[in-house]
Amino acid sequence: MTGGVALERSSPGRGDPRTLFERARRKDRGALARLLSFVEEGGERSRAVARLSYRAEEPYVVGLTGAPGVGKSTLGDQLVSVALSGWPEGVPGPAPLDQVAVLAIDPTSPFSGGAILGDRARMQRHATDPAVFIRSMATRGHLGGLALAVPDALRLLGAVGFPVAVVETVGVGQVEVEVAAASDTTVVVVTPGWGDSLQAAKAGLLEVADLFVINKADRPGASEAARDLRQMLSLGTERSWTPLIVETVAATGAGIEELWDAVARHRRHLTETGGLGAKRAERVATELKKVLSAVFERRLDELAGSPGYAAALGDLAAGRCDPYEAADRLLGPG
Repeated sequence: MTGGVALERSSPGRGDPRTLFERARRKDRGALARLLSFVEEGGERSRAVARLSYRAEEPYVVGLTGAPGVGKSTLGDQLVSVALSGWPEGVPGPAPLDQVAVLAIDPTSPFSGGAILGDRARMQRHATDPAVFIRSMATRGHLGGLALAVPDALRLLGAVGFPVAVVETVGVGQVEVEVAAASDTTVVVVTPGWGDSLQAAKAGLLEVADLFVINKADRPGASEAARDLRQMLSLGTERSWTPLIVETVAATGAGIEELWDAVARHRRHLTETGGLGAKRAERVATELKKVLSAVFERRLDELAGSPGYAAALGDLAAGRCDPYEAADRLLGPG
């Protein structure tokens, strides 16, 4: 990683998205890191990256989510090792995989805009592996925030040749559901005991989960957790795919191959039923709505600083018009 960053700093075109994009396609990791920084920061360079990568092949995205402390980072580290062996027989895709990307979605500091890099620290085994690219990602200024920055980043990874990407969340609130929406296979991680299962239910993750992992399954209560999840799933809405439940011990690697096989089974199901194309089409439609919403919100902020807005407020406060009339005056007929 250090060599790639040094190359980025000394090479011409370090700020030009097109030049960096071509370098990233040639496996220049420093150039890729710079492009992902553009995505995080937002603005015109972020839009340029989106234009360059939009029509490329998308990676298959595996989302890891769940409450803090369930072992997602260790699980992701182990999953990457198994994933590099490739897809099992009967699943589209190369075997072995030439490279896998990991995006760790971190909380952003309200003071510095920086991200906590604990996920990287727990993935040091792959830090120097040329087949693995690990990035901790925060959304510092992207128009639309995480809901748009993550799809843009994943599309970029596919455009520069990554066939598989693992996305891990910190397990905090709405972030979990947004990352699930950006994933092809969503893996919800819990541990023995009811606390995590209840949190998953409250967060709405039962509805978005494609697989459940009971990690730290060597602890007491693993079988009870599996039973409770099956019971909760039986009470939910009927789906064409019934989420699988896999028990793992990420610290030792136990159950990780079974987890990768479960991911492959879900991918095979999506491919055979047309669900993958339908899911991605729905994702594009949602993304466009979010882009439009973000653009309108930005324009609203600009409008709120205009003289016409101040005049409309004055008329509204004086009772010379009502809020709807004021809005029509500012926006025009529509």
